[in-house]
Amino acid sequence: MLVWLFVAAAHADGIAVGKAQLRQAEDGYQLAASYDINLNYTVQQALSRGIPLYFVSEFSLTRSRWYWLDEEVFHGEQTIKFSYNVLTRQYRISRGALFQNFASFEDALNILARQSSLPFSSDLMKKDGNYTAAVRLRLDTAQLPKLLQVNALTGKDWNLDSEWYRWVARVPAANGEGKAE
Repeated sequence: MLVWLFVAAAHADGIAVGKAQLRQAEDGYQLAASYDINLNYTVQQALSRGIPLYFVSEFSLTRSRWYWLDEEVFHGEQTIKFSYNVLTRQYRISRGALFQNFASFEDALNILARQSSLPFSSDLMKKDGNYTAAVRLRLDTAQLPKLLQVNALTGKDWNLDSEWYRWVARVPAANGEGKAE
């Protein structure tokens, strides 16, 4: 019975953060996350009928201050379009003008599950400072067709949100990997 409950929880619909980290990039640092994404039947059916899904990937880095409110060092947001072309039977992930086509749903979902922020300057972080990093991935229901927006307001099928995942981040070591605590 316990095994069945564990398997059911592992395959629950929605988005959850699998791993998050602060890593060194060419131009400074960037926040990166991998997500566990399980789209429910309703969302998969809409996608298979050619309705594009827009996911918003959000990143935030704040520094604690004892004398005032926390200071937001970096905030980034990216919109990712996940679509299916019924005629060519291909899935497509688009970020701005860049896109990539996939033959299978699983391959496209694996790419969608790995997100990184734009690099930000290393001058924004002090070596001895403690920072709070946060990541989130959500389905943007405001970009759905109007009829589906009504369904999204009244039903839980369209509520796909990983919620904010926060951790204490420190300046990454020379090998490029930051600690997520």
